[in-house]
Amino acid sequence: MTKTNDLPQILPIFPLPGALMLPRARLPLHVFEPRYLAMLEDALKQEGRLIGLIQPCEVPGREGPGLQRIGCAGRVTQFSETEDGRYMITLTGISRFRIVEEVEGFQPYRRCRVSWGGFDRDLDGVEADRGFYRPGFMDLLERYFDAEELSVDWPTLKEADDELLINSLSMLLDLGPEDKQALLEAPSLSTRRETLVTLIEYALRGPNEDLIQ
Repeated sequence: MTKTNDLPQILPIFPLPGALMLPRARLPLHVFEPRYLAMLEDALKQEGRLIGLIQPCEVPGREGPGLQRIGCAGRVTQFSETEDGRYMITLTGISRFRIVEEVEGFQPYRRCRVSWGGFDRDLDGVEADRGFYRPGFMDLLERYFDAEELSVDWPTLKEADDELLINSLSMLLDLGPEDKQALLEAPSLSTRRETLVTLIEYALRGPNEDLIQ
């Protein structure tokens, strides 16, 4: 099992708007920009093969995109090169981190000094949600997918454990960057599930409908 002391203090950073990665979940990515190809090649040379995925954001007074304070580090667990030099990779989430400062250097990609403090739960293994009422949650999902006219592999969803179900939906549903960040920063699986339920219920109501019924 990975421990906090095994994790590096400096991470290569991959800013990706609207993307969400969570501990133990897998995220497929297509890497094609030269700076991120360089980042991937450098990461593959390191023992941990870690890349920090984070959302960009606007910072007053700064030129170019800033970075959210919290992201998630993933290990490159699969990769394949296409004929034209691009890569299809899979990141497997390891732990969330908090940015301490950005590190200057000669690399074409961004790097940050990070802190892993406060995210010990991410390294403790699969998390349970003891307050999870699955039948009610699945009913809500069915209404949401019907409203969005989405096809779903229901047998797979029903067989998934609590963490896989909640985290996979958090990553895959079409939610805004701020909503994705709120799901990332949820302190526990139960809090993430409650946040996800709120977002789905809001989507079903529609932005123009009163919240108080």
